[in-house]
Amino acid sequence: MTAAPAGLTDETRQVARDAVRSTFLFKTLGTFGDFYAFVGKVFAQMFTRRFQFREFISQAWFITTVSFGPALLVSIPFCVVIIFQVNQLLIQIGAVDLAGAGAAVAVVREIGPIVSVLVVAGAGATAICADLGSRKIREEIDAMVTLGIDPIERLVVPRVIASTLVGIALNGMVTVVGLVGGYFFSVVLQGATPGLYLSDLTLLVGLPDFLASEAKAAVFGMLAGLTACYLGLNAKGGPKGVGEAVNQTVVFAFMLLFAANSVISALFLQIKLGA
Repeated sequence: MTAAPAGLTDETRQVARDAVRSTFLFKTLGTFGDFYAFVGKVFAQMFTRRFQFREFISQAWFITTVSFGPALLVSIPFCVVIIFQVNQLLIQIGAVDLAGAGAAVAVVREIGPIVSVLVVAGAGATAICADLGSRKIREEIDAMVTLGIDPIERLVVPRVIASTLVGIALNGMVTVVGLVGGYFFSVVLQGATPGLYLSDLTLLVGLPDFLASEAKAAVFGMLAGLTACYLGLNAKGGPKGVGEAVNQTVVFAFMLLFAANSVISALFLQIKLGA
């Protein structure tokens, strides 16, 4: 906060502080308003006949190449550590044969979507933001607008849809890797029965849980793509501004993902308990 000049009365200083606070508040609200307006434009352009299929394939492959390896490397220790801790608790109460049920709940409901899309947000979204930000400071976006080409239709929509679908695919991969890793640690290292581990996978988790997990991954991937595209198209200040936009993409995307995860998890549990 900017300090008030020396020699001013307390009342004048308070007025200056209120002015700074109101300016920050209006700026924050304006940013949120711009973002929601941007999201509305993106959704409006998704359902047109001019979908850029070639750009979508290119971006989906690009996001997959930068996200697959990190997602695989993160999912193994992340899933295994959680399952190992759950099994330690089950061992204490003499119920280690329920390890399969615990692993399925942990991996399918929470770990799979979170890990897969944290990687999409940390690797794929940052790359999208850097690409669009570089185009912005080189005035390529302005040139497209001058030529009558809508950058949202041409660049943003394919990237958002690609990010969404890659998040769904990575969630399935992380789920499989987590359950296989959980089997190895539960059976080989912690003494669970192989047959009971496999049979208990569906004890607490069924097809609705997996579909909810995939829906989570889709929402997370879409939010990461929207955040990256918005910040990339609004990058300012040359290369330094692009770097700042990339850093903001990681922070804002993670904040949106955790907030959305809380809301979706609460709604799913309420629906499941109500049914």
